[in-house]
Amino acid sequence: MSIEADLLEFLVEAKKATYAAYGDGAYIPPLLAGSKQLEYFRGDFGYRDIYFGSRFFVGQETVYRHHEPLWSMVYSGGIRHPVGVDVSRIYSFLRQAMRLVSPDNPYRGPAILVDGDFVYTESHNGDTGRFDGRERIFCCEREVYALVYTGGYLAN
Repeated sequence: MSIEADLLEFLVEAKKATYAAYGDGAYIPPLLAGSKQLEYFRGDFGYRDIYFGSRFFVGQETVYRHHEPLWSMVYSGGIRHPVGVDVSRIYSFLRQAMRLVSPDNPYRGPAILVDGDFVYTESHNGDTGRFDGRERIFCCEREVYALVYTGGYLAN
């Protein structure tokens, strides 16, 4: 396997094993005061997701290989105001979408997911090396959540 294939396999595995699976319940004691931190390790690879906030949040995911940062993505977004929808339902649906992350689309969730009144969409430009994108959740055709992200390989 190539380093990119290994990275993508690991990244998908790590995302599914942290926030997508457990939400905020997956975090460990954080390195940065006031943040939430999630980690996952396998073999030569490590994954760390550190974020601040809840209804509105900002964060950074980093993949390490041999303890060196290899790839990273920064993101910000959250609940739109006024919502009129139970916030826990929105984040539960978000985790459902994020569990569908794949090596073909390793950033957030699938291009589209529909479950009852909820619709999740994700679109991006670029590739694993350098990209930017946006995810949105609609309920009853009204946007209730939005997030933007960007990232890629880190050059040393």
